[in-house]
Amino acid sequence: MPDRARVAVLISGSGTNMAALLYASRAEDCPYEIVLVASNNPEAGGLALAAAEGVPTFALPHKGMVRADHDAAMDAAIRQSGAQFVALAGYMRILTPGFVEQWGGRMVNIHPSLLPKYTGLHTHERALAAGDSHGGCTVHLVTPALDDGPMLGQTAVAILPGDTPDSLAARVLIAEHQLYSRCLANLVQQGTSPAYLTAQVRQRALDLPESDEIVSHGMACFGVIKGKKFAYVSNDHHGDGRVSLLVKISGADEQSQLIANDSARYYRPAYFGDGWIAIRLDLGDTDWDAVADWLARSWRSVAPKRLTALLDAADAF
Repeated sequence: MPDRARVAVLISGSGTNMAALLYASRAEDCPYEIVLVASNNPEAGGLALAAAEGVPTFALPHKGMVRADHDAAMDAAIRQSGAQFVALAGYMRILTPGFVEQWGGRMVNIHPSLLPKYTGLHTHERALAAGDSHGGCTVHLVTPALDDGPMLGQTAVAILPGDTPDSLAARVLIAEHQLYSRCLANLVQQGTSPAYLTAQVRQRALDLPESDEIVSHGMACFGVIKGKKFAYVSNDHHGDGRVSLLVKISGADEQSQLIANDSARYYRPAYFGDGWIAIRLDLGDTDWDAVADWLARSWRSVAPKRLTALLDAADAF
């Protein structure tokens, strides 16, 4: 099995969702491992459980600290642990935008409602008061807006006659324990999933004027409609075990320079010649803005002047 993604979990209390993530990680095929459990509450019960299970812990009370300073200290502990992702599991602190942005796309939270319904607290009371047929839980990416990031998964839980907030919460918690580990596993694998990586390239390639997609030599291939091709996605092509973007470049000198600067990421694509470069997408740290720039540059090299002139005019505004 490939190296597992390293996850830090932030808690403030008993840590039941942290425990669910931890025990799910013990399965042989789980793609992540918990490398740190951290808390703003040194008395949090989940810290003792994590320590008993051999997981490093960190605690720093937030009382009396400037919020940004506390977040910076938590961030430092997370980075020292080597974590690549952060999972919030009952962490009862509103995080500063700076902290959130540093972990953009790599920090997740679980919320006990079917978002976008009932952000914030007292979710079960609110669902019951509204007469809803279902409560539930949502796993989402964390953004600076409270409980408002892109959703990664939801589970609906039926509301029964006579339910109280506590009885509903108990059943929703069972659903949380099932859902969170699945969503986290899916997230940490996105950086190496051929389907996900191809979809990311497709989105950016087809945003370019008059672009289309075909399959060529078993690869997703993008070109200007009825014109030349400007990009391919190579997935284990000829058994090389890599997922890569192939784009056009100026020639052999640029190709050699790119490979010399970063041979782990760039390589000469077989059968494509000196005018192309292969860029690994499956290293887990792809800069998608840079990919969009590569695609736009490659598109410009084959697009007719009427299209590039229109794009230049649009860019001027």
